Amino acid sequence: MSSLSALLTSPQEQSADGFLTSISDVEYGQIRDYFYKRSGIYFDDSKRYFVDKRVISRIKATGHEDFRSYFSFLRFDPSQSELQYLVNLMTVNETYFFREEYQLRAMVQGALQDIVRNKQPGDSIRIWSLPCSTGEEAFSIALYLLEFWPELEKYEVEIIGSDIDTHVLQKAKRGKYSARSVKNLPKYLKQKYFRHEVQSDTYQLVQEVRECVGFTTVNLHDDQSMAEFAKFDLIFCRNLLIYFDDVSRRQAAERLFDALNPEGILFLGHSETMSRVSSLFKVRRYCDTTGYKKELP
Repeated sequence: MSSLSALLTSPQEQSADGFLTSISDVEYGQIRDYFYKRSGIYFDDSKRYFVDKRVISRIKATGHEDFRSYFSFLRFDPSQSELQYLVNLMTVNETYFFREEYQLRAMVQGALQDIVRNKQPGDSIRIWSLPCSTGEEAFSIALYLLEFWPELEKYEVEIIGSDIDTHVLQKAKRGKYSARSVKNLPKYLKQKYFRHEVQSDTYQLVQEVRECVGFTTVNLHDDQSMAEFAKFDLIFCRNLLIYFDDVSRRQAAERLFDALNPEGILFLGHSETMSRVSSLFKVRRYCDTTGYKKELP
Protein backbone atom coordinates (compact mmCIF):
# COMPACT_ATOMS: atom_id res chain seq x y z
CA MET A 1 0.00 0.00 0.00
CA SER A 2 1.43 3.38 -0.96
CA SER A 3 1.83 6.06 1.70
CA LEU A 4 0.22 9.49 1.77
CA SER A 5 3.64 11.09 1.71
CA ALA A 6 4.49 9.22 -1.49
CA LEU A 7 1.37 10.65 -3.09
CA LEU A 8 2.24 14.19 -2.02
CA THR A 9 5.81 14.01 -3.25
CA SER A 10 5.36 11.90 -6.38
CA PRO A 11 6.88 13.67 -9.39
CA GLN A 12 4.73 14.85 -12.28
CA GLU A 13 6.17 16.00 -15.55
CA GLN A 14 4.87 19.17 -17.15
CA SER A 15 5.40 20.71 -20.54
CA ALA A 16 6.83 24.18 -21.03
CA ASP A 17 3.34 25.68 -21.09
CA GLY A 18 2.54 24.14 -17.70
CA PHE A 19 0.32 21.30 -18.89
CA LEU A 20 0.73 17.88 -17.29
CA THR A 21 2.39 15.36 -19.62
CA SER A 22 2.71 12.27 -17.40
CA ILE A 23 1.66 10.79 -14.09
CA SER A 24 3.89 8.99 -11.58
CA ASP A 25 4.14 5.25 -10.94
CA VAL A 26 2.21 5.69 -7.69
CA GLU A 27 -0.55 7.61 -9.43
CA TYR A 28 -0.74 5.06 -12.23
CA GLY A 29 -1.22 2.35 -9.61
CA GLN A 30 -3.99 4.34 -7.94
CA ILE A 31 -5.99 4.99 -11.10
CA ARG A 32 -5.47 1.41 -12.32
CA ASP A 33 -6.66 -0.08 -9.02
CA TYR A 34 -9.65 2.25 -8.80
CA PHE A 35 -10.70 1.47 -12.36
CA TYR A 36 -10.33 -2.26 -11.68
CA LYS A 37 -12.46 -2.00 -8.54
CA ARG A 38 -15.24 -0.21 -10.40
CA SER A 39 -15.21 -2.10 -13.71
CA GLY A 40 -13.33 -5.37 -13.24
CA ILE A 41 -10.96 -4.39 -16.07
CA TYR A 42 -7.29 -4.59 -15.15
CA PHE A 43 -4.55 -2.71 -17.00
CA ASP A 44 -1.07 -4.15 -16.60
CA ASP A 45 2.12 -2.17 -17.13
CA SER A 46 2.04 -2.78 -20.88
CA LYS A 47 -1.02 -0.50 -21.02
CA ARG A 48 0.72 2.33 -19.18
CA TYR A 49 0.90 4.73 -22.13
CA PHE A 50 -2.71 4.01 -23.08
CA VAL A 51 -3.95 4.77 -19.56
CA ASP A 52 -1.69 7.77 -18.94
CA LYS A 53 -2.75 9.49 -22.13
CA ARG A 54 -6.44 9.21 -21.35
CA VAL A 55 -6.16 10.21 -17.72
CA ILE A 56 -4.08 13.26 -18.59
CA SER A 57 -6.62 14.26 -21.22
CA ARG A 58 -9.36 14.17 -18.57
CA ILE A 59 -7.26 16.15 -16.06
CA LYS A 60 -6.94 18.90 -18.66
CA ALA A 61 -10.55 18.70 -19.84
CA THR A 62 -11.94 19.00 -16.30
CA GLY A 63 -9.70 21.94 -15.42
CA HIS A 64 -7.66 20.26 -12.71
CA GLU A 65 -4.04 21.21 -12.17
CA ASP A 66 -2.70 17.84 -11.07
CA PHE A 67 -3.54 14.18 -10.64
CA ARG A 68 -4.32 14.47 -6.93
CA SER A 69 -7.04 17.04 -7.51
CA TYR A 70 -8.53 15.10 -10.42
CA PHE A 71 -8.46 11.75 -8.61
CA SER A 72 -10.30 13.22 -5.64
CA PHE A 73 -12.90 14.68 -8.00
CA LEU A 74 -13.27 11.32 -9.77
CA ARG A 75 -13.83 9.33 -6.58
CA PHE A 76 -16.24 11.72 -4.89
CA ASP A 77 -18.25 12.96 -7.86
CA PRO A 78 -21.84 12.21 -6.69
CA SER A 79 -23.16 11.90 -10.23
CA GLN A 80 -20.41 9.45 -11.25
CA SER A 81 -20.50 11.14 -14.66
CA GLU A 82 -16.73 11.57 -14.74
CA LEU A 83 -16.20 7.87 -14.03
CA GLN A 84 -18.53 7.06 -16.92
CA TYR A 85 -16.63 9.42 -19.19
CA LEU A 86 -13.36 7.76 -18.24
CA VAL A 87 -14.86 4.31 -18.81
CA ASN A 88 -15.91 5.40 -22.29
CA LEU A 89 -12.33 6.47 -23.02
CA MET A 90 -10.72 3.35 -21.57
CA THR A 91 -12.80 0.67 -23.28
CA VAL A 92 -11.90 -0.55 -26.76
CA ASN A 93 -14.74 -1.14 -29.21
CA GLU A 94 -13.71 -3.14 -32.26
CA THR A 95 -16.50 -4.94 -34.09
CA TYR A 96 -18.35 -5.44 -37.37
CA PHE A 97 -21.36 -7.31 -38.74
CA PHE A 98 -21.24 -11.14 -38.82
CA ARG A 99 -18.03 -11.23 -36.82
CA GLU A 100 -17.30 -14.85 -35.83
CA GLU A 101 -20.20 -15.93 -38.04
CA TYR A 102 -19.76 -19.59 -37.11
CA GLN A 103 -21.37 -18.79 -33.74
CA LEU A 104 -24.37 -17.23 -35.45
CA ARG A 105 -24.74 -20.43 -37.49
CA ALA A 106 -24.44 -22.44 -34.28
CA MET A 107 -27.20 -20.30 -32.79
CA VAL A 108 -29.77 -21.08 -35.51
CA GLN A 109 -28.65 -24.64 -36.29
CA GLY A 110 -28.02 -25.94 -32.78
CA ALA A 111 -28.41 -23.75 -29.71
CA LEU A 112 -31.92 -22.49 -30.43
CA GLN A 113 -33.09 -26.01 -31.27
CA ASP A 114 -31.89 -26.99 -27.80
CA ILE A 115 -33.59 -24.01 -26.17
CA VAL A 116 -37.02 -24.44 -27.78
CA ARG A 117 -37.32 -28.01 -26.50
CA ASN A 118 -38.42 -26.42 -23.25
CA LYS A 119 -40.76 -23.86 -24.83
CA GLN A 120 -44.17 -23.70 -26.40
CA PRO A 121 -45.16 -21.68 -29.48
CA GLY A 122 -45.78 -18.10 -28.38
CA ASP A 123 -43.24 -18.25 -25.54
CA SER A 124 -40.51 -15.64 -25.26
CA ILE A 125 -36.85 -16.21 -26.13
CA ARG A 126 -34.50 -13.64 -24.62
CA ILE A 127 -31.06 -13.06 -26.15
CA TRP A 128 -28.40 -10.83 -24.61
CA SER A 129 -25.33 -9.40 -26.36
CA LEU A 130 -22.63 -7.90 -24.15
CA PRO A 131 -20.48 -5.98 -24.58
CA CYS A 132 -22.45 -4.90 -27.63
CA SER A 133 -20.23 -1.93 -28.55
CA THR A 134 -21.83 0.04 -31.41
CA GLY A 135 -24.49 -2.62 -32.00
CA GLU A 136 -23.12 -4.72 -34.84
CA GLU A 137 -23.30 -7.99 -32.90
CA ALA A 138 -26.82 -7.46 -31.56
CA PHE A 139 -28.09 -6.47 -35.01
CA SER A 140 -26.21 -9.40 -36.56
CA ILE A 141 -28.17 -11.71 -34.27
CA ALA A 142 -31.41 -10.09 -35.44
CA LEU A 143 -30.48 -10.37 -39.13
CA TYR A 144 -29.41 -13.98 -38.76
CA LEU A 145 -32.69 -14.90 -37.10
CA LEU A 146 -34.69 -13.11 -39.78
CA GLU A 147 -32.83 -14.80 -42.62
CA PHE A 148 -31.86 -18.23 -41.34
CA TRP A 149 -34.16 -19.39 -38.55
CA PRO A 150 -37.46 -20.68 -39.96
CA GLU A 151 -39.04 -21.02 -36.50
CA LEU A 152 -38.70 -17.34 -35.69
CA GLU A 153 -42.38 -16.60 -36.26
CA LYS A 154 -43.39 -19.14 -33.59
CA TYR A 155 -41.79 -17.27 -30.70
CA GLU A 156 -41.55 -13.81 -29.17
CA VAL A 157 -37.84 -13.04 -29.50
CA GLU A 158 -36.33 -10.21 -27.47
CA ILE A 159 -32.77 -9.04 -28.16
CA ILE A 160 -30.92 -6.80 -25.71
CA GLY A 161 -27.53 -5.21 -26.36
CA SER A 162 -25.58 -3.88 -23.37
CA ASP A 163 -22.29 -2.12 -22.81
CA ILE A 164 -20.49 -0.20 -20.08
CA ASP A 165 -19.69 2.56 -22.61
CA THR A 166 -22.60 4.99 -22.98
CA HIS A 167 -21.03 6.67 -26.02
CA VAL A 168 -21.09 3.50 -28.15
CA LEU A 169 -24.65 2.78 -27.07
CA GLN A 170 -25.78 6.08 -28.57
CA LYS A 171 -24.16 5.05 -31.86
CA ALA A 172 -25.83 1.64 -31.66
CA LYS A 173 -29.25 3.23 -31.29
CA ARG A 174 -28.65 5.32 -34.42
CA GLY A 175 -27.79 2.22 -36.45
CA LYS A 176 -25.57 3.98 -38.99
CA TYR A 177 -22.40 2.18 -40.03
CA SER A 178 -19.29 2.58 -42.12
CA ALA A 179 -18.51 0.45 -45.16
CA ARG A 180 -15.95 -1.39 -43.05
CA SER A 181 -18.60 -2.42 -40.51
CA VAL A 182 -20.73 -4.12 -43.16
CA LYS A 183 -17.87 -5.57 -45.21
CA ASN A 184 -18.73 -9.18 -44.28
CA LEU A 185 -22.39 -8.91 -45.21
CA PRO A 186 -23.58 -10.42 -48.51
CA LYS A 187 -24.64 -7.80 -51.01
CA TYR A 188 -28.27 -8.91 -50.94
CA LEU A 189 -28.46 -8.36 -47.16
CA LYS A 190 -27.01 -4.88 -47.45
CA GLN A 191 -29.58 -4.07 -50.10
CA LYS A 192 -32.42 -5.60 -48.11
CA TYR A 193 -31.73 -4.17 -44.65
CA PHE A 194 -29.66 -1.01 -45.21
CA ARG A 195 -29.98 2.29 -47.01
CA HIS A 196 -26.65 3.23 -48.57
CA GLU A 197 -25.82 6.93 -48.28
CA VAL A 198 -23.46 7.33 -51.21
CA GLN A 199 -22.03 10.74 -50.34
CA SER A 200 -20.80 9.63 -46.90
CA ASP A 201 -20.44 5.94 -47.88
CA THR A 202 -22.40 4.94 -44.78
CA TYR A 203 -25.11 2.34 -44.29
CA GLN A 204 -28.27 3.14 -42.36
CA LEU A 205 -29.98 0.08 -40.91
CA VAL A 206 -33.71 0.10 -41.61
CA GLN A 207 -35.95 1.24 -38.80
CA GLU A 208 -37.83 -2.05 -38.58
CA VAL A 209 -34.65 -3.89 -37.54
CA ARG A 210 -33.41 -1.08 -35.27
CA GLU A 211 -36.65 -1.30 -33.32
CA CYS A 212 -36.14 -5.03 -32.72
CA VAL A 213 -33.14 -4.49 -30.44
CA GLY A 214 -33.06 -2.66 -27.12
CA PHE A 215 -29.84 -1.10 -25.82
CA THR A 216 -28.96 -0.59 -22.17
CA THR A 217 -25.97 0.25 -19.98
CA VAL A 218 -24.51 -2.52 -17.85
CA ASN A 219 -21.51 -3.00 -15.60
CA LEU A 220 -20.96 -6.72 -15.10
CA HIS A 221 -19.12 -6.04 -11.83
CA ASP A 222 -21.77 -3.86 -10.23
CA ASP A 223 -24.58 -5.61 -8.32
CA GLN A 224 -27.02 -2.76 -8.77
CA SER A 225 -26.35 -2.58 -12.50
CA MET A 226 -26.81 -6.33 -12.91
CA ALA A 227 -30.03 -6.58 -10.89
CA GLU A 228 -32.31 -6.08 -13.89
CA PHE A 229 -30.53 -8.57 -16.16
CA ALA A 230 -32.01 -12.03 -15.76
CA LYS A 231 -33.98 -14.81 -17.45
CA PHE A 232 -31.98 -14.90 -20.69
CA ASP A 233 -32.05 -18.01 -22.85
CA LEU A 234 -28.93 -17.18 -24.83
CA ILE A 235 -26.03 -14.87 -24.00
CA PHE A 236 -23.26 -13.76 -26.34
CA CYS A 237 -20.41 -12.47 -24.16
CA ARG A 238 -17.53 -12.44 -26.58
CA ASN A 239 -14.07 -10.98 -26.04
CA LEU A 240 -14.81 -9.48 -22.64
CA LEU A 241 -13.24 -11.94 -20.20
CA ILE A 242 -9.82 -11.41 -21.81
CA TYR A 243 -9.74 -7.96 -20.16
CA PHE A 244 -10.28 -9.39 -16.65
CA ASP A 245 -7.95 -11.03 -14.18
CA ASP A 246 -8.76 -14.42 -12.61
CA VAL A 247 -10.84 -12.97 -9.77
CA SER A 248 -12.91 -10.78 -12.08
CA ARG A 249 -13.43 -13.66 -14.50
CA ARG A 250 -14.87 -15.86 -11.77
CA GLN A 251 -17.18 -13.09 -10.63
CA ALA A 252 -18.29 -12.47 -14.21
CA ALA A 253 -18.94 -16.17 -14.77
CA GLU A 254 -21.17 -16.32 -11.69
CA ARG A 255 -23.17 -13.30 -12.79
CA LEU A 256 -23.60 -14.62 -16.32
CA PHE A 257 -24.73 -17.95 -14.89
CA ASP A 258 -27.30 -16.19 -12.71
CA ALA A 259 -28.53 -14.16 -15.69
CA LEU A 260 -29.39 -17.31 -17.66
CA ASN A 261 -32.63 -19.25 -17.54
CA PRO A 262 -32.30 -22.93 -16.61
CA GLU A 263 -31.07 -24.70 -19.79
CA GLY A 264 -29.82 -21.34 -21.10
CA ILE A 265 -26.62 -21.15 -23.17
CA LEU A 266 -23.58 -18.87 -23.10
CA PHE A 267 -21.23 -18.23 -26.03
CA LEU A 268 -17.78 -16.75 -25.40
CA GLY A 269 -15.21 -15.38 -27.85
CA HIS A 270 -13.08 -17.79 -29.88
CA SER A 271 -10.02 -17.29 -27.63
CA GLU A 272 -11.95 -17.59 -24.36
CA THR A 273 -12.91 -20.61 -22.29
CA MET A 274 -14.64 -21.43 -19.03
CA SER A 275 -12.44 -24.45 -18.38
CA ARG A 276 -10.19 -22.66 -15.86
CA VAL A 277 -12.73 -20.07 -14.75
CA SER A 278 -15.86 -21.81 -13.50
CA SER A 279 -17.35 -25.28 -13.14
CA LEU A 280 -20.91 -23.97 -13.04
CA PHE A 281 -21.54 -24.55 -16.75
CA LYS A 282 -21.75 -27.78 -18.73
CA VAL A 283 -19.79 -27.77 -21.97
CA ARG A 284 -21.84 -28.45 -25.10
CA ARG A 285 -20.89 -28.49 -28.77
CA TYR A 286 -23.10 -26.66 -31.23
CA CYS A 287 -21.96 -27.07 -34.83
CA ASP A 288 -18.42 -25.67 -34.99
CA THR A 289 -18.33 -23.95 -31.62
CA THR A 290 -18.50 -24.51 -27.88
CA GLY A 291 -21.41 -23.38 -25.75
CA TYR A 292 -21.72 -23.30 -21.98
CA LYS A 293 -25.07 -24.49 -20.66
CA LYS A 294 -26.85 -23.84 -17.39
CA GLU A 295 -28.29 -27.31 -16.90
CA LEU A 296 -30.93 -28.21 -14.38
CA PRO A 297 -29.61 -30.26 -11.45
